[in-house]
Amino acid sequence: MASTTEPLLRVLSRVRAALLDDATLVRAVASGRQKGASPRWRRVELRWVDLKGGRHLQVTAYDATQAHTTNHLGGAPHPDATAARDAVDDLLDQPFGNWHVETTTQTHQVRVTKKGDAVLHTQDRAQPVAADRAHDRDKGRLLPEDDPVLVALGISDASGRAKPSRQAKYRQVEEFLRLLDASVTDALAKGHLRTPTEDDPLRIVDLGCGNAYLTFAAQRFLTHVRGLPVRLTGVDVKQQARDHGTALAARLAEETGLPAGEFVVGSIAGVELDAAPEVVLALHACDTATDEALARAVGWGAPLVLAAPCCHHDVAAQLRRAPTPAPYAALTRHGILRERFADTLTDALRASLLRLQGYRVDVVEFVESEHTPRNTLLRAVRTGPPVKGGGVRNEYDELVGAWGLTPALAVLLEGSPGSSGP
Repeated sequence: MASTTEPLLRVLSRVRAALLDDATLVRAVASGRQKGASPRWRRVELRWVDLKGGRHLQVTAYDATQAHTTNHLGGAPHPDATAARDAVDDLLDQPFGNWHVETTTQTHQVRVTKKGDAVLHTQDRAQPVAADRAHDRDKGRLLPEDDPVLVALGISDASGRAKPSRQAKYRQVEEFLRLLDASVTDALAKGHLRTPTEDDPLRIVDLGCGNAYLTFAAQRFLTHVRGLPVRLTGVDVKQQARDHGTALAARLAEETGLPAGEFVVGSIAGVELDAAPEVVLALHACDTATDEALARAVGWGAPLVLAAPCCHHDVAAQLRRAPTPAPYAALTRHGILRERFADTLTDALRASLLRLQGYRVDVVEFVESEHTPRNTLLRAVRTGPPVKGGGVRNEYDELVGAWGLTPALAVLLEGSPGSSGP
């Protein structure tokens, strides 16, 4: 892997050439923002597609609420078309902080520094890949319905169509992969995650993996679509989950070449792994199991954590026992409002505690509420050492003090080897 720091305009000129090369570009992603500026879009994805009118550059731009897809004529057989060039130039003028560009033979990561220079990481692929130009990905599917992993998981039928009864699960998988893709891309570009190699793949653990729908989907996407070497481990307390995951991993390794994942039996709090994971997933772990997963991630020093909490009982029970501080009695007087407030308060406290441990935390929507009422995801990236004091500490202390709470995560962090306590 080559890494250089160069003037931004020089690097963006190379990015422009790669984006406009319809023969070799696989996909590109722009995200983040430069210091003191904000791009028009939160994130932009680019790829070349073959439509009836010829080859077009497909641009999918995401704002805060939705995706906007446009197609711009260019490339073969219209090398003189200006629409694609204009679209690329417009995007390069936006103050994005990161560019991730994949070609058939290389992967490029660009990060804009605070001084306005560009750090460029370039890595050759172990094997060249073919670029998918089919236009049937207009909906932006990260894993198409006919992917063999989705068929093996029972989300799609033998003909490669998502089953009507599994549409919500397919949507959940897609939205999770979109968040995972954006999180990994940003963490790699900013140096929070190391660039993995075949000899030293990225270590990912899924705590409380269950039937491992998202475990296998994540592995398939990162290896097959992103071309990233990963070593994925699923952890669940049930022997049945281990047996199911191990058997399916062997089958997929034989049928698709998917690297064989490892599945182990153990509790989230007690499982021991050969090497500390770098990405920790905890999706819909019930009640304080989410806190156990977050505490283990902190103890491991995991650079990236994605946790989608499930039910929230611990803080809700404490709210029922403790007097409500004035003037907030209306928030806890009615049971349904108290439960909903407890959900929000629990995740706010979790986010604050992770910030105290040196993580940058975003609380985002996992999937739309019509698919699942449990649609919050905490995304945490380790950006520095634990915070000893200051505004973050004062904010947390005042919040738990006012409500008389002892969050489960705070208790767990007191004994976590990688933390500084709550």
